[in-house]
Amino acid sequence: MFIRAIRHPGLRPLLLSLALLPAAGIADTLDANLGFDREFGERFLEEYWQRNPDAAIAEGYYRVAERLAVPDAAYRAEYLRFLDQWRARLHAVDPRRLDPSHRADWAVLDNALACERWQWRSLREWQWNPATYNVASAFALLLNTPYAPLDQRLRTVSARLAAVPAYYRAARANIHDPTREHTELAIEQNRGALSVFGPELEKQLAGSGLSAQERAVFLDRLYDARNAIRGHVAWLEALERKRLRHGARSFRLGRGLYEEKFACDNPGSDGAQALYRRAQAEKERVLARMDALARQLWPKYLNAETLPEDRETRIARVIEKISERHTTPQHYVAAVEALIPQLEHWVTSHDLIDLDPSRPLQVRVTPPYERGVAVAGIEAPGPYDPTARTYFNVDPLDDLSPAQAESFLREYNDWMLPIFIIHEAIPGHYVQLLYANKSPSKIKSVFGNGSMIEGWAVYSERMMMESGYGGGAPELWLMYWKWYLRSVTNTLLDYGVHTQGMSEDAALHLLTREAFQSRKEAVGKWRRVQLSSVQLTRYFAGFSEIYRFREARRQKLGDAFSLKRFNERFLSYGSAPVATIEALMEEAPN
Repeated sequence: MFIRAIRHPGLRPLLLSLALLPAAGIADTLDANLGFDREFGERFLEEYWQRNPDAAIAEGYYRVAERLAVPDAAYRAEYLRFLDQWRARLHAVDPRRLDPSHRADWAVLDNALACERWQWRSLREWQWNPATYNVASAFALLLNTPYAPLDQRLRTVSARLAAVPAYYRAARANIHDPTREHTELAIEQNRGALSVFGPELEKQLAGSGLSAQERAVFLDRLYDARNAIRGHVAWLEALERKRLRHGARSFRLGRGLYEEKFACDNPGSDGAQALYRRAQAEKERVLARMDALARQLWPKYLNAETLPEDRETRIARVIEKISERHTTPQHYVAAVEALIPQLEHWVTSHDLIDLDPSRPLQVRVTPPYERGVAVAGIEAPGPYDPTARTYFNVDPLDDLSPAQAESFLREYNDWMLPIFIIHEAIPGHYVQLLYANKSPSKIKSVFGNGSMIEGWAVYSERMMMESGYGGGAPELWLMYWKWYLRSVTNTLLDYGVHTQGMSEDAALHLLTREAFQSRKEAVGKWRRVQLSSVQLTRYFAGFSEIYRFREARRQKLGDAFSLKRFNERFLSYGSAPVATIEALMEEAPN
């Protein structure tokens, strides 16, 4: 989803300060708000989607669905002019004349525009990350989302198919000094892309109401698109062989770019290094809690064994024992599906947050073109099509050996799996994105902040545990702390790998020995940290801010504090940065 876009670091920390500026008169403010909405909530977004049709489709904006942007040099030059022009227009608006919510929109949009410019000019991922080029996702959304009759959608798909060969020609012209890791991912995912354009699509076409001529044109374009994808994969494979012989660009971002990218994700923060230090201290606090639980559980599960003197060994042995309780590979997806209604009931019956029964979550096996980075994730519609299906993609275990499947299921055992689903679905990502789509501000929803989004999911885990979920079982609490330790060590791993040169051996030691992750989970995280940067810090960064704010709010309001009201008001502001939401909630009546 487009919410994962990076944000520019070179901005003043406006998110708090703007909300504290003196407001203009009521009439002037209303006029300024209306003008801002017309200019930036409508005109800007309409032009923005014209240049970002794939992102538009992901957000449910289908007016530009026939377009497939060809990412060539002319496109980049025009896009940079567009960013500069609209940021100048934004700066012509005095944010002091706007109400608090629109002031926050101003700051979020300023950050987004400057950030995208930084992405093109400084990060330049379009040169070194071949995995940025893949047409499958938007096509799949058009084919699988019933926003219009099938015949209309097939005509839209046909128009887009015509540009696929040019798209991949431009991609090859752009790719320069790529990393080996991103090249491998691009090969894997573009091979998977062919599944979108396979026999099932031909079957849909054959059963449609398109004329014979339309079908003939469609098939010609379809065959050309398939050949373009196959040709691109072959080109990448040749490139990979060459790079393996002669060396390739490092996947490590480096301290300078890393700090800048982190500042984009966390405007107004004190930087990545400061978060890294806090994570180091938090890791020790969590290990102390886990050790106390391991000692408590030792007599129940391992009474016949001598209690080890080493803390990590004690914790690991108890985790190893209680992880024996898990589902089977054949029933894994079904086990995930069964947890959804259980979690919905708990959230509702404990009055944590209102859910929307009209928007059911659909669990499905992850499509091939989206596999290879995470084991599961939410694929939600955008604010322009909020009633479209929300999918919970779950990677199947079919391709794993028995040993690999056992390792995976021991990691996602009967105690851990509910926490995982809490994070991804209820009341985590799924619920947060439902609320974001209902926000009256499309700017805060479209240009969502990754740390807020991931932070909410981590916060939801703690909230569920604090509400008594699982009956306070020490086994569940031990697994919860192990899971939370992921968020903490994600920061240590990401910062260590991209700025300090942490080796694979050191990373795997951190994850398996000090964070008690299975070998398969650790290897997967090592792959992920090679393919992404900063994203892994969002969990701890966002959670820390949300939890700190909630506890400060609780202390300030005393008996008047309502957890449900806090949660719902917090989510009502869309996927804005935590600092923005905090400022808005502090200014609004209790």
